[in-house]
Amino acid sequence: MRSFYRVIRYTWPYRRRLIVSVLCAALVALLWGANLMAIYPVLKILGSNQNLQKWIDEQIHAKEQDIERYLKVLDAREQEIQQVEKWPAGRNRERRLAELTRLMAKDEGHLTQARQLLHWYQTARLYIYKFCPEDPFETLVWIVIFVLGAVTLKGLFDFLQEALVGKVVNLALFDLRNALYRNVIHLDPAQFDEEGSHQLMARFTNDMEALGSGLKTLFGKMVAEPLKVACCVLLACMISWRLTLLFLLLVPAAFFVMNKVGHTMKKASRKVLESMSSLYKILQETFQAIRIVKAFTMERYERCRFFQAAKDYYRKGVCMVYLEALAGPTTELLGMLAVAGSLLVGAYLVINEQTHIWGLRMTSERMEPEALLQLYALLAAIADPVRKLSNVYGRLQSGSAAADRVFAYMDLTPRIRTRPGAPHLPRHHRSIEFRDVCFSYVAGQPVLSHIQLEVRFGEAIALVGPNGSGKSTLIGLLARFYDPQHGAILIDGVDIRHVHLGSLRRQIGLVTQETILFDDTIYNNISYGHRHARPEEVEEAARRAHAHDFIVRLKDGYQTRIGEMGHALSGGQRQRLALARAILRNPTIFILDEATSAADVESEALIHKVLRDFTRQRTTFLISHRLSTLELADRIVLLDGGRIQAVGTHDELLRQCPTYAKLFEIQVQRSCA
Repeated sequence: MRSFYRVIRYTWPYRRRLIVSVLCAALVALLWGANLMAIYPVLKILGSNQNLQKWIDEQIHAKEQDIERYLKVLDAREQEIQQVEKWPAGRNRERRLAELTRLMAKDEGHLTQARQLLHWYQTARLYIYKFCPEDPFETLVWIVIFVLGAVTLKGLFDFLQEALVGKVVNLALFDLRNALYRNVIHLDPAQFDEEGSHQLMARFTNDMEALGSGLKTLFGKMVAEPLKVACCVLLACMISWRLTLLFLLLVPAAFFVMNKVGHTMKKASRKVLESMSSLYKILQETFQAIRIVKAFTMERYERCRFFQAAKDYYRKGVCMVYLEALAGPTTELLGMLAVAGSLLVGAYLVINEQTHIWGLRMTSERMEPEALLQLYALLAAIADPVRKLSNVYGRLQSGSAAADRVFAYMDLTPRIRTRPGAPHLPRHHRSIEFRDVCFSYVAGQPVLSHIQLEVRFGEAIALVGPNGSGKSTLIGLLARFYDPQHGAILIDGVDIRHVHLGSLRRQIGLVTQETILFDDTIYNNISYGHRHARPEEVEEAARRAHAHDFIVRLKDGYQTRIGEMGHALSGGQRQRLALARAILRNPTIFILDEATSAADVESEALIHKVLRDFTRQRTTFLISHRLSTLELADRIVLLDGGRIQAVGTHDELLRQCPTYAKLFEIQVQRSCA
């Protein structure tokens, strides 16, 4: 439950609302008890046709008689004590004096209690004679009106309590979602790859809902229902605390059952949340790859895969339902056993006009049938809040399981971080050096080995090589998506691990093979890396990327929404928008990772025209297999097996490097085909 307690901290800023909600819950409990206490006068009126004036006079007369009797008993005790004190000194004398002293103290307690009740009855008599009607039926009407008014007020305070708790819970979840997103968005790309985006989606949706349900239960039922129970128990104790204690003997058994069920439900809840993550994974993969699914006619296979995951979720969900359904009846049965036991004992006392049973005193005085029924009503009323509390522990455990999963991500820290006090990287102007760089994603499986390369400012470098040779990884190291296990990357002689991370990445413009655009307007997509850019700057970047002409032909121009991942545009148009986004950022280091892979011949020609102009006075890294793109490079770096095999111009590599000559030949054959 430690993680769940951490969630509660997010409600602290809204503690005033919670305090008001607790006050509302307390008023609900008082009105709940007041409604139940109306049973006694109703029974008295219906059973004996008495009005309240006659009833209060009888109670006062009975208490006056009790006080008179206790006074006589005390006088008799004092006289007996005086006589015993005259006995010869010895054990019998001391034992009898001790017993008489104990009995006298007990009688004095009864006398004090009777005088207090007489005081309350006399005070009540003043108000009853002043405000209450003498006709029994009219009195009953006023009692009913009082009950209806109390029910109305109870409903109002109940609404206020639920509304306040709901608002606090939603505000806390709002803060928690933002805190989780703030932490997750700063994690490294490698950490996203390890965990999977479907896991993150489950944390932000299903797990947050389970957390919200747990918080509502904690501040709602866990506050309101125990207050109702406490109010009923207090009123029942005023009638007979011994019979009430007899009823409460089964409470530990109920808590034991709830504890066992709760622990089982936490395990089951964690499995349900994991199954939901699996469902998210299948949905995400299928919808993102829907063209592949259809092209390979794999709809049946995906349906079966989803069916199995949904069936697993169904089974675990049903297990949760069974546990929740079992908790309520079990707790209610234990409660009714306690009520039945108390009722039978009370009925024995009333029927036989006794105050003791099995030698144990149950009541201080003989109990009226109406008082017993009032006590029974109060004890039975406890069953309703207890029944509502029966599934509380399970929901709290579900919320605890969700909190564990959420805070597992909240506690993740990015491996790539800015060191404290790190200086900002000055604008790149001299060189970029890869100094003996080694890197592996998995220990013992190197991806890059002893990379030694120096790139002059303003130079365009093409990285070529077979798939898996480490080209994209090398670029990822430059942007500090990862850090090398050995060696260093220096920009203008400064190790990039020793500078402010943001100042490094602000100098990098990236255009990837898979063009990433957002479901937003064209204007916002171009200005994504420069949110305060002026409209004329955005338009100029679009012109330089040869995107302006097709943009203005769209219905809403730059305010046109392009849909998810920009699917409303062609591949070439999407790549030109990505290029315009990089141009607007005005980077000193420009990275193109297969940037023309989805472009047609016309779009590719336009993009190359842009690149020839834009790559001047900035260091450019080109990852491409296309011959036309290689023409833009000043030098070509051939990577193979994670090592640099050769560096040189196109003509030099053709003459000196058989591997490059073979790659070039393959590209020529593809172009001809």
